[in-house]
This record gives sequence, structure tokens and C-alpha cells, in this order.
Amino acid sequence: MNLKRILVRFYCMFLFAVVTFGATQDTKIEHKFEPGFISIGDESIPFRLYSPPVATSESPKPLLIFLHGAGERGADNKSQLNHFPLRWFRESHLGARHDAFIFVPQCPKGEWWNAVKRNDKQEFVMDIEKPVSTSLLAVEKKIFELIENPAIDKSRIYLTGLSMGGYGSWYLAHRHPNLFAGVVPICGGCDISFAQKFAEANLPIWTIHGDADKIIKVERSREIVHALRKAGGNITYTEIPNVGHNSWYFAYGPNGVMEWLFGQRNLNVED
Repeated sequence: MNLKRILVRFYCMFLFAVVTFGATQDTKIEHKFEPGFISIGDESIPFRLYSPPVATSESPKPLLIFLHGAGERGADNKSQLNHFPLRWFRESHLGARHDAFIFVPQCPKGEWWNAVKRNDKQEFVMDIEKPVSTSLLAVEKKIFELIENPAIDKSRIYLTGLSMGGYGSWYLAHRHPNLFAGVVPICGGCDISFAQKFAEANLPIWTIHGDADKIIKVERSREIVHALRKAGGNITYTEIPNVGHNSWYFAYGPNGVMEWLFGQRNLNVED
């Protein structure tokens, strides 16, 4: 066997070992998220929930809701853990620094967290004329069940989502602007008519978008940010140059927004 074949074989063995190790680690992380289902009407919406072992009524912990993107829709109750929940345990600046309940629902195939449509440029925009989706109603139902747990700090309920979940985060925050201590929508969009309600609630929002995003145009974030600033809203905006639709990679990274998010408190909640 020549040297080239030996090197190729060694590389394949190394790659297999890396992939196998990664898959094993992900399986261990998945088991930290307890599976469940939300019954609403005739539908059953899957979800996962991580509960920190140190949470008690004497030492309550925050609740973080994560809304996934369109690629993670389904019924396997697993795919929605990609992109952020798995990173929670992989990366030291996340779970190792913050104890929190992590609620991760899964939207069924063919559905959206909230209705969207295409504008005259064939770009995705929020459709506020359609009724609230069953999936989002299920998410709301479970959130209000969860926060009855005295081990959850009601003054520290956080919301984030990416892509389809970015739209969903804007929409859910608009329906309950006084519930959340902070919201981080990533590469989504929002109807500008929502800006006044966000401003009146003084809801802290930090939104992120890559300026080279070809799936959801950066204009979707720019327009709601402009409307919020005009309305006097509590808005921070990061536009990442030369980054496409994967801006969540940077947003949830060590120099991203999670430290800011976990520093927010809802002052409207009584102790």
C-alpha cells in the first residue's frame, strides 16, 4: 500500500471518529431535554424542556423560549434542538454560565409560527391578517403552564428565535409584550405596525441580521428597527457585514447577545 492510500485511509478513519464522537455527544445532550407534547384542539405539538437541577422556589431560575427555523419543522421532537439548544451545553459561554429552563417547541411540517406572505418583490413579510397559528397557541399555552412553577423566575422570561422563529419571536412578543424581560429575534421580520406597542411596553429587544441574507432580506429587520426608533422603543440592532442567512451562528456566539439577554429583568413583575 502506497503512502497516498495510507494517508487517505487515516483521514477517513479520523473523520469517522470525529463524526461518531460528535453524534455521541449530541445524543447525551438531547437526553438532557425532557420530551413532551402540548395538546391543543386536535393537534399535538412536540416540545423539549431542560430543567436545571438547582432551580427551587427559593432560588428560581430564568425561562428561555427558543423558536426554531423552517428547516427544523416536523414531528421527530429532536430537530428543533439544532442551532441553539445543543450549543447551550457545547459552548462554555452559554449553559456553563447561566442556569435556566430551556423550552424548545417544534412546529409541524407545513406550518409556521405565524403567517407570512410574499410582497410585490416576492420577499417574505409578516401577514397580520391571518389568524394565530395552532402552533403558536400551543407555545403560549405551555409557557403559561410553565411559569406557574415557583422554580421559574417570572421576572426573567426570555424569548429568542431564528429565521421563521425570528418572525415568530416578534409576533409572540407583540401578543405578550409585558411577559418577557428581553427578546432576541434573529434574521426575521416584523410588521411595522407593532412598533408602538413594543415602545409602550418598553420591551428590551436586540435584533440581528446579516446584510448578505438572501433568504430573509435584511430590509425586514431594518424597517422594524427604524419604526421602533421612531416610536421610542427599547431597541438595539446589530447588522453583520458579509454574512448571509446564518447570522444566528454569530448571535449566539461568545461575542453575541446572550450575556445581554440574561442581564434583563422585567421590572413589572412583583417579587
